[in-house]
Amino acid sequence: MTTATAPRPLLRDIGYWHWSAGVQSGRLATAMAPLAFTTLTLATTGSYRLGAVMMAVFVVAQTAGAVPSGRLLDRVGAARGVVALAGCAALGLTVLAGAAAAGAPPAVLLALVAVPGAIAGGLSGGFRSLLARTVDDATLPRAVAVDGMLVDAVLIAGPLLVAALATLDELAPVLAMAAACAGSAALMAALPRRAPVVTATAEAAAPTDVPLPLRAAVRWFGCQFAVGHVLSTVEVAPLAYAQRLGAGGTGAAVVIAVLCGASIVGGALFAWRGRPTPAAAPAFLACFVAGSLLLARPLGWAGLLAAVALVGVVTGPLLTVVSVRLQELLPAGRRAEGFAIGFVVQGTGFGLGSLAVGVLPLTAAPLIAAATAAGVLALQLRTGRAGSRAAARRPGPAAPPAPGC
Repeated sequence: MTTATAPRPLLRDIGYWHWSAGVQSGRLATAMAPLAFTTLTLATTGSYRLGAVMMAVFVVAQTAGAVPSGRLLDRVGAARGVVALAGCAALGLTVLAGAAAAGAPPAVLLALVAVPGAIAGGLSGGFRSLLARTVDDATLPRAVAVDGMLVDAVLIAGPLLVAALATLDELAPVLAMAAACAGSAALMAALPRRAPVVTATAEAAAPTDVPLPLRAAVRWFGCQFAVGHVLSTVEVAPLAYAQRLGAGGTGAAVVIAVLCGASIVGGALFAWRGRPTPAAAPAFLACFVAGSLLLARPLGWAGLLAAVALVGVVTGPLLTVVSVRLQELLPAGRRAEGFAIGFVVQGTGFGLGSLAVGVLPLTAAPLIAAATAAGVLALQLRTGRAGSRAAARRPGPAAPPAPGC
């Protein structure tokens, strides 16, 4: 059930920016995690390796807990569930910092870091399901596109904040992660609802036993897998691409800066003029294929930066299309779980792409990413043609009787 009022401009939509503040606060904790854990263990054990293992355990726990947590959110209600999960994650991170300060052995730290990881696994799906009743349908595509731009800003801000806090105390970054989760819980607890009470009640009472339309959603989950795979090919190996051209850490920083800048520009342009139609997805996937193929060839800095920009500029628009299309497919009572599945799929693509970069030659990993994007592109085209044929076979409305008969 939708409202009959005119859509409010996004920049003046207080509810959206309230939602965004809570979401970015929760994301900030995850963005801080890699450097925060290594900073903590480097100070307490003298080695960064335990921090790297802690991050691996955290990511595995997030992935394993995402779908069960999403299912739980659907059952108890995303509004209440997100607040509870974010609060529990804050508590778990606080306990982790206390254990590290007390000199707990590595096995205890690894067990403790898995708890907030598993708890927070379903937050992404819960956040996204709450957006559906924070903004109206007309504003949703622009809201998702703007949110994609803010993700890049959070990913950049997280490590910078850790570096600043680490000068104060080695425990400060982990405690700041806990504070970010607590802030997210507080903001979500006070989140205003745009929809009227009738709509909110209908969504809260939506059945949770309706089967997920996985068959129809495969084409969009495939897009998320391709996004994760192609992005990992760039984000995990910027130093390797720079060294191939005779540069070092500065060159790697340039690669990441171009990727983030192109992503922000692409998201802004799509928020301004883009339309999240299913027909747009193949064009964005074709850009992924072209960018990955350029990465595989050492064509100098111009070729490398063009490839990175080509990948970055379509990432946000493609994820916006996927997000909007999935919302149309997913039942209201299972949206948190459905979106959580999508985030797991994207993370799996990122992980497999990272593995390919680690074990394959630098020219081979982008080729595999291109093959992944090309396969999803073929799936999109095939599914789109099948849908067009089904629509053509569907009988139209009956013609009205001729006057005078």
